[in-house]
Amino acid sequence: MAPTPWPLAKVSRARHARAEIDLPPPTPLWRRVFKHPLLMHHNRLIVGVLTANLALLWFSLGAGGWWARDGIALTSLANAALGNFALAILIRQQHVINLLFWLATRAPTRWPLRVRWTLAKVYHFGGLHVGGALSGTLWFLAFVAAMTYHAVKDLGGVGAGTITVSYLLVGLLVAIVVMALPPIRAVWHDNFERMHRFGGWAALLLFWLQTALFVTDQQGRASSIAALLTSPGIWVLAVLTVSVALPWLRLRKVAVDIERPSSHVALARFDYGVTPFAGSSTAISRSPLLEWHSFANVPAPGKSGYRLTISRAGDWTGSFIDDAPTHVWVKGVPTAGVANIETLFRRVVYVATGSGIGPCLPHLLAAEVPARLVWSTRSPRATYGDALVDEILKAEPGAIIWDTSTHGKPDMVHLAHAAYWSFEAEAVICISNKKLTWQVVHGLERRGIPAYGAIWDS
Repeated sequence: MAPTPWPLAKVSRARHARAEIDLPPPTPLWRRVFKHPLLMHHNRLIVGVLTANLALLWFSLGAGGWWARDGIALTSLANAALGNFALAILIRQQHVINLLFWLATRAPTRWPLRVRWTLAKVYHFGGLHVGGALSGTLWFLAFVAAMTYHAVKDLGGVGAGTITVSYLLVGLLVAIVVMALPPIRAVWHDNFERMHRFGGWAALLLFWLQTALFVTDQQGRASSIAALLTSPGIWVLAVLTVSVALPWLRLRKVAVDIERPSSHVALARFDYGVTPFAGSSTAISRSPLLEWHSFANVPAPGKSGYRLTISRAGDWTGSFIDDAPTHVWVKGVPTAGVANIETLFRRVVYVATGSGIGPCLPHLLAAEVPARLVWSTRSPRATYGDALVDEILKAEPGAIIWDTSTHGKPDMVHLAHAAYWSFEAEAVICISNKKLTWQVVHGLERRGIPAYGAIWDS
């Protein structure tokens, strides 16, 4: 059977819509300024956490009475540091992430759009991670400085072993924070990942040792065992250790069947007893201790297993396509991604470029929310294969598929708005590279249109 002809008519309609539907003017400055990327919810959460910690610092300097010449409230400083680190770690836990998305998407579509617009920003939760990590590091620096003061003034309650381990922790925490700075992370991303993984594990072990030593130093007349068992810090560390270990307890090596419709794309199929929910992602690896890469799961309704769409975007993906493995490692549980917010809206538009079709496809197949697809890509049938393109068109017959090899690159903001307007949608979800995602999301939000896309915060 001959393949379905390429739907050029859809491109023609898109061009017509683009010509007929003008972009609305920007909203007033007082509203538009809060849609700027610098003031996105991720950054607001960072500021919120830092502000809360500044309030705690103000309390500690005043009514809290944490600071005095004859002694500093070391335990209070330690608890402030550990509490912030707990926030930073737990907010990244897969089960916590899934819970956050579940809670945020409980709002019915009859609620005011303004409320649902804000709830859909749930995927900015990484701001809590950054704010907690920064605040925790600063509190820990204050804690170590206070312990040093106690040791120098011979105020007691601090042993040499505790101080030694604490200074090792300071160096490690500072190194982790420095490697996580956006300019450094962007250039040395692999080193950033390894520092976060191995440095994080080392920091957790050192925190156990440091906390045990500190509690023992502070125990007074109580026995060491009793002091440890009644220390809040020990129990917080126990929870954090379980949180970090959970994904690794589900580490397994699984078979993968790879189809390569072109030298640019690999379609990886898995069926090892897990059928993830639409809008989730799975991390896979060929070297589990060194490198992990997350991809959107594409489950098919009524079928077990799932697919991943992997396009050539670097050394690792290039090697995966050229030297296809028979088995890969997976860990943890399927984790909710940005497109899960679709259920907060009555109708949505998905905007994708290239392999961004992967995260959109499961939602089109599941059809929980009426959706219109705008997909811009190079030679879609030659790149992704007839079967995938036909599957997309069957799930979304009204899809606008723009072949950039034939028609050049479109104005995605204008194209997205045209689809949003003609489909009477309430929101636009963009899955693309960083530059274009920001262009679409910011370009629409500053005009009063709810728009969402990845923020590359991990």
